[in-house]
Amino acid sequence: MRIFRELDDIPTEARGASAAIGNFDGVHLGHQYVLDHARRDGAPLAVVTFAPHPREVFAPDAPPFRLMSREARASRLQKLGVELLFELPFARIAPLTADAFAEDVLARALGLSHVVTGADFRFGKGRAGDVETLRNAGRRMGFEVTTVPLLGGDPPVSSTAIRQALSEGRPRDAAAMLGHWHRIEGPVIHGEKRGRTLGYPTANMSMDGLHLPRLGVYAVLVDIAEGPHRGTHRGVASLGVRPMFGENAPNLETFLFDFSGDLYSTTLSVALVEFLRPEMRFDGLEPLIAQMDADSARARAILADG
Repeated sequence: MRIFRELDDIPTEARGASAAIGNFDGVHLGHQYVLDHARRDGAPLAVVTFAPHPREVFAPDAPPFRLMSREARASRLQKLGVELLFELPFARIAPLTADAFAEDVLARALGLSHVVTGADFRFGKGRAGDVETLRNAGRRMGFEVTTVPLLGGDPPVSSTAIRQALSEGRPRDAAAMLGHWHRIEGPVIHGEKRGRTLGYPTANMSMDGLHLPRLGVYAVLVDIAEGPHRGTHRGVASLGVRPMFGENAPNLETFLFDFSGDLYSTTLSVALVEFLRPEMRFDGLEPLIAQMDADSARARAILADG
């Protein structure tokens, strides 16, 4: 997949694409439904999205809400067959009127042949443009427009509903809307190395900028894409602030079953499979270790059953 982050000088071979437009946070079943309508024989499959997410610009002090990083989003889109990813700089796009966005960006800069959006798509300065605005621009500029109805369900599939499920510790419900496990992806960073002294060495990952699922302990599946430990591993992970040790920044600490090796700087993809229990404070190391043993045994059983 080729990624373009500037509007200038889009190469000839990247023009004429059939593109789905949206934020694609989570790349859930609704997003996949839109993508399916963008597939056209003879035209590259593309996604037009924005960076940073508009909500990060208009509500910079709001709690982190993104379900995935830009890198994780790109990886998921590539797995779905997307050939071209246009990550448009939102600061440059935000001042444009709806007509200017449709004509100057979609038609002239990107040279799209077909545009697919959800039925609730709004665009342009002040969100003044809607799907009818886009259709009118397409007629003038020569690109086709397809509008896809919102995907139903109870609740309807949306990034908001997925965040709610994760906040309530319901990762299987989130996965049902995503069409895949919710994954936390990123490099392994150095922590306090406390786990190895307890018999549970963990791979630590930052949660900066990401929506926080319910804090607690999860059964997890861990994918390592490269290196000597490449493959899928089972494990148990603690997502939280480690109240027993007086630390506050949330992170994810994952213990891989039956594993030995150095994972520092390795990129992990940790899938939350089942919530086991909330984060707890213990009176000492012995009860902590006993609970970790119980958590591991339960996670093994869950993951063995699929």
